[in-house]
Amino acid sequence: MSVRLEGGCACGAVRYRLSSQPLFIHCCHCLNCQRQTGSAFVINLLIEADRVELLAGAPQAIDVPAGDGDSVQRIFRCPDCRVAVFSSYGWPELSFVRGGTLDDPTGIKPDVHIYTRTKVGWLTLPEATPVFEAYYEMDQLWPAESLRRLAAIRQCE
Repeated sequence: MSVRLEGGCACGAVRYRLSSQPLFIHCCHCLNCQRQTGSAFVINLLIEADRVELLAGAPQAIDVPAGDGDSVQRIFRCPDCRVAVFSSYGWPELSFVRGGTLDDPTGIKPDVHIYTRTKVGWLTLPEATPVFEAYYEMDQLWPAESLRRLAAIRQCE
């Protein structure tokens, strides 16, 4: 890995390192993400859960309703400052690491913008990045190596 991806919460009680590059990076504009972050969107680095190495602390899992209204999203927060460090959407083998918790998020660029039907109107998206009003077909966008890694996770189910 050319760049070491480490991060943590605001108070430093929870620290992590990604042991590989993420599978794919989402910029999600859904209302649920807007509400949970208090921002216009969230940047999520999708990566195998076993490739998120905890260096300090133990995030606390909190279940919240997912955007579909039928399932739950598990958000892992620092027990002290309550910052959301990563999430799981009913699939514990896959983590959605919050890009804003990286020590240096400046090198992170979304591979896709999703749920843009609820994107805030003042935000202009880059023309070179795929944009979807809802979700998308992963096998059409993800690199072959990421699809291989995802298939390996699915075989473990």
